[in-house]
Amino acid sequence: MNYEFFSQTDPGLSRSNNEDAVAFDGDTQLCIVADGMGGYNAGEIASGMAVAFIMAEMRRWLTQAMHLAGPKQVGRALEICVENTNLAILKAAHGNSQYAGMGTTLVVGVFQPDQLVVGHIGDSRCYLFRGDRLTLITRDHSLLQEQLDAGLISAAEAASSAQKNLVTRALGVEAEVMLEVDQREVLGDDIFLFCSDGLSDMVGDAQIAEILRAQSTLAAMSERLVASANANGGRDNITVLLARATGDHKKPTIMARLLGR
Repeated sequence: MNYEFFSQTDPGLSRSNNEDAVAFDGDTQLCIVADGMGGYNAGEIASGMAVAFIMAEMRRWLTQAMHLAGPKQVGRALEICVENTNLAILKAAHGNSQYAGMGTTLVVGVFQPDQLVVGHIGDSRCYLFRGDRLTLITRDHSLLQEQLDAGLISAAEAASSAQKNLVTRALGVEAEVMLEVDQREVLGDDIFLFCSDGLSDMVGDAQIAEILRAQSTLAAMSERLVASANANGGRDNITVLLARATGDHKKPTIMARLLGR
């Protein structure tokens, strides 16, 4: 399986600065999106630190591990890396009064030959677009999601809630943070979308799917997604990172599984 990547970030229409950060590395097939928060532009510091630290540590580890590490080992490496990054951001916040209270959400993915290992904190998301279907494969760590899970509000009420951006988990806020890790099988022609809430709050799932379906290149998809978020209000910074799998890997037939192929 081969992968191609494309990323884009935009300040949106309501903010002069951009507190999102994004990076990918084609050699190790590592993708990161972070959405910072905090006054005095400290959100930019937190998200920038998260992306830089995780990219450096995970790129080094993945290069050394080569293809010997399976999804469980990759997931554990992500957890350790995120723990170290969390402490670094927290230390920076405590050492500079202007950075007090800064933090960042995070979604990070490592692609293997036929698997994606994805971890997230907060409400930055990862979607899978397979065929004509868009599936959200992360679950927001937010007050709104907790209310939905508890049945306190409906999906329609959630769509117009003023509490969309109240996250219950963030990097750099407390001494301990839990990275939620999952893994997904990857098939040929799958498209994965990593994004900040500046996209997901502004563009609904149906419109995202329509854009991914209509455009042929990742660059065109990215441009349309960002433009749509701005057209719908652009109330926050907008970041998208797209990954497309190309190859012949398909789900094995029952007979192939029985024969161990």
